[in-house]
Amino acid sequence: MFALNFYSELYEDLLRKGRKTATIRLGDKSTKYQSGMVVWITIGPRFGRRQKLYSAILDRVEVKSISDLSPRDIERENPEIRSTDEVTGLLGRIYDDFVTPAHLVTVIYFSKVDE
Repeated sequence: MFALNFYSELYEDLLRKGRKTATIRLGDKSTKYQSGMVVWITIGPRFGRRQKLYSAILDRVEVKSISDLSPRDIERENPEIRSTDEVTGLLGRIYDDFVTPAHLVTVIYFSKVDE
């Protein structure tokens, strides 16, 4: 079973309320995550204890540069972010790395699976 983990301080509320339905991950993750997969959506620190929120199905997985992100990609990642500049800044903080609009990212759209 694969998981999409999120940092609780950034995303817990959005995930619980169903306002976050995509994630933008730095790099090409298309070999790890594929459309149709069922994954756990979890929150917690990297290398720490995590909590499973729910299972989800991956609806679509796309690899593109940050500069090619659509407004829909950005809104589904975080409804409070509006521009690729904000995405670049957010990814730079999350990955603790210098990120530019030319970097490749993987956009993973997901839907909650009711159990």
